[in-house]
Amino acid sequence: MKTKKEKSILLRVLLLCVAIYFVCSLSVLWSDLIKGRENLEKINNEIETTEQIIGEYRELLSSGNEAKIIEKAARERLGYVFEDEQVYIDVSAD
Repeated sequence: MKTKKEKSILLRVLLLCVAIYFVCSLSVLWSDLIKGRENLEKINNEIETTEQIIGEYRELLSSGNEAKIIEKAARERLGYVFEDEQVYIDVSAD
């Protein structure tokens, strides 16, 4: 038979293992929470940018000026510029 002291030591070791497990689990959950918040912020920023672009397109469509729509599409999608236009490219931007 195990003595009371041996049972007490075994119980303490078991409780210590459980406590370590809980601390490790909480730290993993905390890091997941932080990553999730970062992803949420990134997605919210993308939503804002997309809403701004949609607003610009709505303004173009509501103005009824087809020339502006065609010009914007040629500039953005095809990279076209006017003959006498100077284009500066910011190479420092990421």
